[in-house]
Amino acid sequence: MDDFVRNKLVEWGLSELVEKFKDEQIDSESLCELDDQEINNLITKAGPRVKFKKNLKLLKEEKNTNQETVISFQCQQQHEDVADVVQCEEEHEEAADVVQVLPSTSDTGKRKPDLESDASRLQSPAKRQRQSMPGFEEPTILSNVKNIMAFVHSRLNEQDKLCAFLKKKISDLETNKRELVGVFGKTGAGKSSLINAIIKEKNLLPSGSVNACTSVMIKVEANTYSSKYEAEIEFITKEEWNEELWSFRQFLDNNKNQKKEDDDYHDAVEKLSALYGDDWRKSFENLMDRKYFKEIPEFLQSRRKILTCESANELSAEFVKYTRSDSKQEESDEGKQWFWPLVKCVTVRVPNRPLLQHVTLVDLPGNGDCNKSRDQMWKGIVGDCSTVWIVTEINRAASDKEAWGILESVSSLIGNGGECQQIHFICTKSDLLDDSDDLSSADIHDRIVKRNIQANDGVRKEFNKRSKIKTHFTDDSFKVFTVSSKEFLKGKHLSPEDTEITKLKGFLQELNDCHSEIVNYVSGAYGILSLIEGARRRKEGVGKADDVCKVLEKNMTEKLDQVKKAVEKAIKDFEQCLTEGVKNSKTSDEKLKSFLDRDKQPSFFKTLEAVVRKDGMHKTKKGEHINLNTVLASCLTDSIDEKFRKTFPNDVKGGYFDGVISRFSLDTNSLIQKYQDVKLQLIFLQTEEDKIKAKLNKIILKEKKIIYNSLTEAIEKNMKKCYEDARKISGNDALKKMRKTIETHVSLNRNMYEDAKETMLEKMDELMMIICKELKETMDHSIKLSLKASALSESLPDVSEHLETVQQHYNEVPVNSQRKRVKFDDNPKHLNIQFAPHSNSRNLMTHSTSLREH
Repeated sequence: MDDFVRNKLVEWGLSELVEKFKDEQIDSESLCELDDQEINNLITKAGPRVKFKKNLKLLKEEKNTNQETVISFQCQQQHEDVADVVQCEEEHEEAADVVQVLPSTSDTGKRKPDLESDASRLQSPAKRQRQSMPGFEEPTILSNVKNIMAFVHSRLNEQDKLCAFLKKKISDLETNKRELVGVFGKTGAGKSSLINAIIKEKNLLPSGSVNACTSVMIKVEANTYSSKYEAEIEFITKEEWNEELWSFRQFLDNNKNQKKEDDDYHDAVEKLSALYGDDWRKSFENLMDRKYFKEIPEFLQSRRKILTCESANELSAEFVKYTRSDSKQEESDEGKQWFWPLVKCVTVRVPNRPLLQHVTLVDLPGNGDCNKSRDQMWKGIVGDCSTVWIVTEINRAASDKEAWGILESVSSLIGNGGECQQIHFICTKSDLLDDSDDLSSADIHDRIVKRNIQANDGVRKEFNKRSKIKTHFTDDSFKVFTVSSKEFLKGKHLSPEDTEITKLKGFLQELNDCHSEIVNYVSGAYGILSLIEGARRRKEGVGKADDVCKVLEKNMTEKLDQVKKAVEKAIKDFEQCLTEGVKNSKTSDEKLKSFLDRDKQPSFFKTLEAVVRKDGMHKTKKGEHINLNTVLASCLTDSIDEKFRKTFPNDVKGGYFDGVISRFSLDTNSLIQKYQDVKLQLIFLQTEEDKIKAKLNKIILKEKKIIYNSLTEAIEKNMKKCYEDARKISGNDALKKMRKTIETHVSLNRNMYEDAKETMLEKMDELMMIICKELKETMDHSIKLSLKASALSESLPDVSEHLETVQQHYNEVPVNSQRKRVKFDDNPKHLNIQFAPHSNSRNLMTHSTSLREH
């Protein structure tokens, strides 16, 4: 489902249908083609169905009216004089919008015959865009190029392979990857206030209660399709909740004399009381009864719930029950249901926030959730974060064990096992000073600034002591911010710059501005239009095409061999490292013993009980993160960490596998100079090189996380039987028996280290096959279709003016992007990885003379 359909459903007051339409993959093209039977199947309730049909009918009428406007406008253009050009161009801008929204409906093929022959009349916007090119904003460039490509897409038929190939290439230009910024911090550290200050919505995320804490993941991003405030709530499944209820019942039955301060007892009681009040204490039998889910029928229907409000205050009041747990509820809350135990994730969308157009802030609770799907989503999101914020109060930032514990516990998941490039350690509440009542405003300012400097130095010194974190991150990737959300909003003693909120906003703005969508889309569009124009002139270069193909195929063979050798070398190096890791497995045994030796501590039995019940992972109320699987896998991960970080750098400055992917090239530059007759086709192939390298970077980034984490996952899989056996132990000497069970299993399963090693190496072999296959098949296909395919020139539209416009946009976009790289050099990934494929763009441009001169 695209934004057009989503926007329409929300506009029509049918937001509850969004998830259903998304599941059925209804897009702007298929929306207008729905027949009555399909609508009846999609919308089972009469009320929403009638409303939908009425609005769909109006939409179709509006579409037909707009398309008639396009045609009549063209006829009018043929008779208008120069004095009327400005007015006509304003009318045409509206027509271009229609083409953008509905490029591929069935009506496209029913255009009047004279529209095809008079296509140049619809190309006048290209001239207007070129005239206003200086100072063009990148979003405007993207919008204009998308309009052009939508129009070109609608003019291509699917009667031959080349046209079908081109239509698919245009469709593939659309990408919408968001940059994730993960925000960690204990309750009361000021995470919510920080996010509210950054997006200038004081009351969006609830904050301020000492007893309340965020219990589910909250994503905050821009609402790009509506002016409303929106929260999209994703639930766990009915089956998962039923399983949790069974687990709670077993636990509580077996621990009737449990101390109320015990972590797991508290969690079970808190979740059950939030949703059921005191009913669960009477009986567990009917807790899946529909009466408990009247407010959230979406949960029973396995759908997402969407809340839409006019203001941040209103939305905050609506979604708080889905996100927050409160150990001390107010009297006014008695009898009120809280649904956060059933929620997997909440996505909050805020209107008019261009800062978050391509960036999502994620307020993250701690890990170790007993719900498997929620825990898996947590791991996935954390692993996808390109930046991580650790939020703690300034008065004890350097010594905050919980803050550093959070960072250490996720370091491998966000480092070699993720894609994080920067860690921002954010010290909040910098405005709070003791004995400040008798000080002048200037003295308060000076003391705050002095303490900020001290805090910054203290945090950096502590970072240098943390070897576990520094295994995955360098000094350059660690930054400290001392912020005051209160002062940023009120400005009593500090300027906005002194609060350092502006620095964080500046970072987010650069992250958002340097998003790859614009440069990748414009580059791809330029290549496609070059191919179309080159194919139309194919007769001019037929004699040279075969010669060029032979050279390209030879270059392809040589470059693929280089790629394969580089990957094979990395695999061999990893094998040597892992072999040493297997030999050193005793180090993992020693770490395990160190953990189990806590058995003299009074509360250790309950801690170990919780660990085995959660398959080796547990977070205590004191903030300690325990993961026996990573402890056991550490002999393997430690052996490869340094080599892995160099092979798969998150900042991608030099590229993966020592840069062999970024250096991949069929040498099209030199061929363009030699074979001018097929220059346009070669320009297309050069942009295809850029696209396939960008695609491979994404594939490798995804696969490298799977590869690294496979070591711990293999150990976890082997230990599962051990945890199941340990869970069954009770009675006298239970702690001793539980310990013995774990130690015996590890001792008898020494082969699990070798198995984990082989699993990782197999995944590396698979990655090598994927890389070589993607490169060869994509480029072979593109070479064949661009230089060998037979397409009648009359079947392709004349895109010469569009190509000239997009070429100038293409010239402009990389320049802007390079300028940003210099301006914000300490955020290398977003400024290098996406634009690296365009390192040859200047050479390419020297060959891109005016099409009129060609």
